[in-house]
Amino acid sequence: MGSISRPVTEFCLDLYNKLNRNAENTNIVFSPMSISVALALVHLGARNNTAAQIEEVLHARKATGRTSLGSDPESAETEPEGSQEKQLSPSQCNKDGDLNHKEFQALLLQLQNLGERYVLTLANNLFIQQGFELQQQFLTCSEELYGAMLQTVDFHGAVEAARIKINTWVESETQGKIKELFAPGVIDVHALLVLVNVIYFKASWEHKFEEQKTVQRDFKLNQNEKKPVQMMYQKGTFKLGYIEEMGAQVLELPYAQKTLSMIVLLPGDMADGSTSGLEQIESTMTYENLTLWASSEHMFETTVEVYLPRFKLEGTFSLNEVLQEMGMTDVFNESKADLSAMSFAKSLVLSNVVHKTYMEVNEEGTVAAAGTAAAIVRRSLPLKEVFMADHPFLFFIRHNPTNTILFFGKLCSP
Repeated sequence: MGSISRPVTEFCLDLYNKLNRNAENTNIVFSPMSISVALALVHLGARNNTAAQIEEVLHARKATGRTSLGSDPESAETEPEGSQEKQLSPSQCNKDGDLNHKEFQALLLQLQNLGERYVLTLANNLFIQQGFELQQQFLTCSEELYGAMLQTVDFHGAVEAARIKINTWVESETQGKIKELFAPGVIDVHALLVLVNVIYFKASWEHKFEEQKTVQRDFKLNQNEKKPVQMMYQKGTFKLGYIEEMGAQVLELPYAQKTLSMIVLLPGDMADGSTSGLEQIESTMTYENLTLWASSEHMFETTVEVYLPRFKLEGTFSLNEVLQEMGMTDVFNESKADLSAMSFAKSLVLSNVVHKTYMEVNEEGTVAAAGTAAAIVRRSLPLKEVFMADHPFLFFIRHNPTNTILFFGKLCSP
């Protein structure tokens, strides 16, 4: 099942590099796993070159056999424990091509069962112009594999009603956190198919920060500017690593039961306060490096004084342009799109792909946890380290059992 983590990470880094091009001093947060799932849903309805381009963008075509999302007939039938709830026959929904939908389904089933100290809502929906006749197999498989319910709306005759319907659905799926996903005018009357992908995440830390220890401190935005932030503090035993060649620190902050962790990549604090340390990490971030930096072998458990700002991030991205730059061009092009596995209509194209992430990080983690766990005393090294996140850093949230990156971001200004 770890085989899904590599393509998701590679897609994550491609997307981050695109979103980050004009985003100096700007916060970024998105969910590569969530967007991958949304694109896999479109792939279910795509054929020929349109499908091949989606596989390419999702890095599903690179490797073969068990290390990729490739349809290895044996692995398609052996699912990890705990994912047997809604199994389909291997062939029914795992269409031809290099993308294994069963692996995404298995991952989603794991993420739906994280336990009571987590809330992870991932929702995909396709809103389609009424009048298009849909393929029954696509409807069945999109619901069974991805929990997506295709909805018809009338973009042509009642675009405002369609916009309100989509926004209302998003708001209810994200417990009211994401409102007005589509501002007036974003969807036009020519829209045919709109893919909406939202993810909402709340979790509590394995070791909470005590609120009374949170104090105001300066966060260095860049060489010349600072701003006061609410800086959380705790001293505890954590996994810490170093990226020697750039003087950066890597800290793992586990969430409840250590099922998920936030990994923080903190550049060395340049003596002159420059942000080149961040750019240095960004320019050397490959799948191999990221995996190595955040691996258990590369980190050691020690006593760490952790200073981390409280922050709240929302990221909204219209992904049409970026996905086309990454190679997914046909699906948006009226003369080339082949969505014939979704609908009998020849003229169906993808009009909009919108992704929104909401994330909040505070002392509790992100939600109050019920009950307190007994403290486990670990033998810690006599060494005491300080991890002072008072300047821009990168972070990602990882599902530890599968090593999959659920969220990725850059914090420049809390």
